[in-house]
Amino acid sequence: MSGFLFAPENIVFVSAFALMLVIGVVQALGLGGDADLDLDGDADLLGWLGFGRLPLLALIAIFLTAFSVLGLLGQQAAHDLVGAMLSPWIAVPAAAVLALPATGLAARLLAPLLPRDHSTAIPLDHLVGSHATIVTGHASAGSPARARVEDPHGQHHYVMVEPDSDGARLEEGETILLVRRESHIFRAISHGDHYLPRL
Repeated sequence: MSGFLFAPENIVFVSAFALMLVIGVVQALGLGGDADLDLDGDADLLGWLGFGRLPLLALIAIFLTAFSVLGLLGQQAAHDLVGAMLSPWIAVPAAAVLALPATGLAARLLAPLLPRDHSTAIPLDHLVGSHATIVTGHASAGSPARARVEDPHGQHHYVMVEPDSDGARLEEGETILLVRRESHIFRAISHGDHYLPRL
C-alpha cells in the first residue's frame, strides 16, 4: 500500500491530502483566519464552484480532498486495468478537472449545515423612522444635540440631531422621531409627549 501511495505518479495527490490535513489542524487550533467571499452563489462560475457558500479555506480543503481521492482512485483503476499508473502529466489535470464539480457539489450540500456569521450592524440610514431621546443639550437649527436611539437589534446608537424645521427646539430628555439624515446630522421632530404632565 505504501508503495502505491508514495509512487512518483502519486506524490502530487498524497501531498494535496497532507496539505488538506494541515489546513484542518490549523483551523481546529484556531490559528488560521478565514476569508468569506461575498458572491452570489448562482450568478457565475465562481458561484457554481461554491464560492460564497462556504469560507474560502473550507472550499480549499474540500477541493484538495476531492483532488487527492479522485487522483488516487484513478491511478488505482489504471493500475488494475492496464497494469501501470498514468503519467502525472495526464492524471493531475484530469483529477483537477473532476475535482472542480465535486467541490461545487460538496459546497452546496454542506452550506445549509454550517453556521454562518450573523452581523447585527445596520447602516445609519436605517435609523430614520426610529424614536430617540435627547440625552445631552438642546437642539435648534445649526446647533445639534446628542440623542440616543435603539436599533431593531436592541443596540444603542448615539447620533447628533437638529430640528427638522428652523424655528423648532428639541429639549434634553425629549422623545423625538428621526425623519431624515443629512451627512452626520439627523433631522428630527418632537414626539409630542415631552410637555405632557407626569403622573
